[in-house]
Amino acid sequence: MCGRFALKAPPRSIQEHFHIPETVVLSPRYNIAPSQEVAVVRHLQGNNSRQLDMLRWGLIPDWAKDMKIGYKMINGRAETLAQKPSFRVAFKKRRCLIAADGFYEWQHKGKARQPFFVQLKTGVVFGFAGLWESWRSPDGSTVESCTIITTSPNKLLREIHDRMPVIIPPEHYETWLQSTTREQTLQELLAPYPAEKMETYRVSSEVNNPKNDTPECIEPTQFMI
Repeated sequence: MCGRFALKAPPRSIQEHFHIPETVVLSPRYNIAPSQEVAVVRHLQGNNSRQLDMLRWGLIPDWAKDMKIGYKMINGRAETLAQKPSFRVAFKKRRCLIAADGFYEWQHKGKARQPFFVQLKTGVVFGFAGLWESWRSPDGSTVESCTIITTSPNKLLREIHDRMPVIIPPEHYETWLQSTTREQTLQELLAPYPAEKMETYRVSSEVNNPKNDTPECIEPTQFMI
């Protein structure tokens, strides 16, 4: 699964990478956790230009009675998106990119959990494959939420975890976002990112606490937990 990630790139770099027309205003984040707001790139109906919005992490289907369901839907499995009631409509109509420049995975060895930070070797920002939904709460307010799609791990991540988030290559951003893209083409994009283009290193247990959102979370450590 993908339960924490970072987006620390300068706003200008994010804007240029995703070709966002409007000025992007974001503060650096080092330990983004479920239920928090995340930067989402999407098309809205009738508008093919990209826009960046802040959505709650943890998908809340439009049929949900309680927003707490979002805590169970921070990730969606690529293999079952088209079948699961929670994801199938969003997979067909409401796809997005979730901006990041690194993410965390925990390696389990007995009772120990060693966190690792994973990023592209270039260190640049990238887009997770995501889905979004709009939910009307009982009090009449609207909550927009999203989920990160996961797939089987590549060779690099296999030693750490049995899943990894789907990273969409920039040349396929528009294919992923376009509402007219065929399901078969979408499924082909939900593949593990090439291991040779990624790197990972151990970090401290600082990241375990979601209240910690500082550069120390991504600092390498040589110590095993």
